[in-house]
Amino acid sequence: MIRVLVADDYALIRDGLVQWLSCHDDIEVVGVADDGPAAVVKALDLMPDVVLMDLAMEGGNGVDATAAIAKATDRVAVIVLTTFLDATTVRRVFDAGAKGYLLKDTRPDALLEAIRSVYRGGMAVGPKVAPLLVNAPSDDPASGLTPREREILRLIADGLGNKQIARLLTISETTVKTHCTNLFVSIGVTDRTQAAIWALKHLPECRTDTPHWSRPEALTR
Repeated sequence: MIRVLVADDYALIRDGLVQWLSCHDDIEVVGVADDGPAAVVKALDLMPDVVLMDLAMEGGNGVDATAAIAKATDRVAVIVLTTFLDATTVRRVFDAGAKGYLLKDTRPDALLEAIRSVYRGGMAVGPKVAPLLVNAPSDDPASGLTPREREILRLIADGLGNKQIARLLTISETTVKTHCTNLFVSIGVTDRTQAAIWALKHLPECRTDTPHWSRPEALTR
């Protein structure tokens, strides 16, 4: 029997995985978690064979949780199940100690086989993920960011809040929050202060005394 812990902050996805996995005779879902810290606590308490780990969770990201679990025990194999597909994130996940990386559009039978594979001591890498592992690392640490994420990161470094960024870029505040969550995972930080420091260190366009937003009037509309 393969004992599985499901970590995802979306109840619909989490509950759906639990129900589907429970239909298989060789799988037992022993617990669930809705953020990274909870996943670490439950993994070390329940000692499942496999953890299905989301990356972008409100209470703490899956990369840090994966690293904490891998550092504490080699008895628990982590498979990241996410929507993120970029070389930087993939490398960080495997550097953290994950045994698998799958996208959320993975076929159910492929996910099941991945769980069985890592349980047997193997690795699980989705077909869209594999090419990113063989590519040489980029000299640009921000190469995994989309142009929009990079733009928002610059504005964070300028000290703008989500509402100000939303007004300046004429997008919703919810969209800004989503971009922030994604880029935080990609660069390996957990808050805006860390993100700003990272941007100042790694983005050449941030190393100037002139703020990058060009329409300050948009911030007061």
